[in-house]
Amino acid sequence: MAIDTVPPLISAQINYLIGHCPFSVKVEQMWSGCKNPNLLDRFTLVIPYCLDHVKWDVIFNAMYPLAAPDVIFGPEDEGFQPYASGTGQPSKNSLANWNSRDPSRLYSLIVELRDAYMAFQRRRISEIDDERVKFEFSTMISREGIEMYMSLGTDKPEEVKFAVPLLDIDLNKLVAGCTWRHPQKVYLQVIFPVGKKYSSVPPPPRLKLISSPELKALLSTEDFKLPTWVDGMCTAEYLPNLEQMLNTQIKDAVSSIEIRRKFIQSLAPHLGRPIEADPVFCRRATFLCSSGLFTFQVHCALSLQFPKQQPALVLQSSQHFNAHGAPVKSPTLSEYPWSPRWNSSEKADRIFDFLADEALNFKKNCNQLNQQ
Repeated sequence: MAIDTVPPLISAQINYLIGHCPFSVKVEQMWSGCKNPNLLDRFTLVIPYCLDHVKWDVIFNAMYPLAAPDVIFGPEDEGFQPYASGTGQPSKNSLANWNSRDPSRLYSLIVELRDAYMAFQRRRISEIDDERVKFEFSTMISREGIEMYMSLGTDKPEEVKFAVPLLDIDLNKLVAGCTWRHPQKVYLQVIFPVGKKYSSVPPPPRLKLISSPELKALLSTEDFKLPTWVDGMCTAEYLPNLEQMLNTQIKDAVSSIEIRRKFIQSLAPHLGRPIEADPVFCRRATFLCSSGLFTFQVHCALSLQFPKQQPALVLQSSQHFNAHGAPVKSPTLSEYPWSPRWNSSEKADRIFDFLADEALNFKKNCNQLNQQ
């Protein structure tokens, strides 16, 4: 049976793009456009933009791998012509200087096109006949890192989306030992409907706080309560209070890592040193324990709401297996004595007392399962 393959020169371009791109670009699908259907030379890139994504098809030719690719943009972006100079002279760009033997050329092209797409969207929004959107645009255009997008289509209303980066701090440096590859960001998404009628007291925009996916290990933006939008307010007025609140919550989230670390350490005198643990965010730990000859593991998961929310415990037998050959596990255990006001040592003492009895029940259940 034939195996689908990507020509080496094209594969090198894709690998370099994914490995070096400053944003998390993904290859969604690949297909063949040449006479040999097993040679994959076309693919769809999913490129993050304005807290969403755009999809561009990149068209290589496996029969002529040294040739520059074509790029097909989305159906809403027919007016996006990044290399149309209008002078009749060829513009200087990554396609004009294409060299397939240099694996970084596709990377340079996509970064260049995304920058051009950002400028295209800004130009499109600046020309909207909407007084409120024009004012918001004029007050935020100078903010570093801001992205904006105007949605068009017959099946949905016209609206302008702003992705406003918050906090002028390097979040990657806040957590010791963190291996985040891309810069972590928190954004405020602001969505305004497009309308030509001016209102002295327009309705508030739709607001949502969004963070980069990896940051959710530190902070839950879904649980963050946004400040109230006051009538007549603009986004530039809204941001200072929001950033102050967010900065305080991030500091608390960083401090809570050490609180979780101390709690896990306080379990060690009772349960032994963890055999597995999350050393960066201290969100989980696994201990190997025994009750007589019965050995089992204790999986301890700590939420971002710790210590207000008690850890979730799961026991896993080292000696008993189910019909599928997997170790027998207990249901998640959370009904045990707990108070956020107790210090770490008392919390650990209460958990140990609870597990001493629960281990006997778990052992009994495991033996009953094996007898069935």
